[in-house]
Parts: sequence; C-alpha cells; structure tokens
Amino acid sequence: MIIDTLGNAPKYFSIHPLFAKAFEYISQTDLANAADGKSDISDGLKAIFSNAPGKTIEVSCSKFECHNKNIDIQLCISGFETIGWKPREKCEIPNGDYHAEKDVQFYSDTPDTFFQLHDGQFAIFFPEDVHAPMIGEGTIKKLVIKVKI
Repeated sequence: MIIDTLGNAPKYFSIHPLFAKAFEYISQTDLANAADGKSDISDGLKAIFSNAPGKTIEVSCSKFECHNKNIDIQLCISGFETIGWKPREKCEIPNGDYHAEKDVQFYSDTPDTFFQLHDGQFAIFFPEDVHAPMIGEGTIKKLVIKVKI
C-alpha cells in the first residue's frame, strides 16, 4: 500500500506501466465537477467517481475487500475519508468465495490499522492490501482508478 499526495505521484510511475497514464488522467480531469459513474480511460484503466455519504466502520468493514486482477488508486477529491487496512496474508476469515466477475474477495477479519485521506491525497492498494474505504461523516467525493495487472 502507498499513501501520498498528488504532488508526489510521479515517484510511483515506475511501479506499473499504466500509473503515469492514470495520474495524467487525474491531472487533466475537472475532479470537482466530475459526474458519478464508471468510464473507461484506456485499455487497462477504468475510472469510478462517487459522491456519497460516509459509512460507519461496521458497514465498511462488512465489505472488507481486496482484488486479484486490479490495483486500486483511490483519490479523495473532497471530504475526509477513513480507510481500514490489513495485509492479506494476515486475513484468515474469507467472507464468501472470490467473485471473478467483479474481481473482489471479501474478508470478515478486522483491519489492523486505520488512516485518513483528505482532499488531494491518495492510496494505492495492491492485491495484498485488504481495505475498507469510505468510513466517515458527511459527503465524500472520490475517484477510484482500477489498474489492470
């Protein structure tokens, strides 16, 4: 997992061949006025904008998730978001089977730690990062970019 600000994004371009294009999309998009929904950025990159009320820890952790075929770049556009995290290797209680169509595996474990994202901060979650996003009060506007592995 990586937590940082958009100003430092170029440091991570070498990690995956599509990261530069993903952050280029972020820099060229009017994030504050982007409509909710999903769209394809390019082959291997998908954008998902949401503007929704924050969730309680219990609700978010009921969908404690990770992905096998995608890396998530989760950017807080506005609001204050708390995210729970735990390394996948420490998760012991699967919550159902892996959903290949949606590329998601849920766990019933609890996060080891929680951290906050503010405007312009992002987290990158790799397949080994189980996460519970959107914890908070008030409205959280965010962008999730799915990066195909």
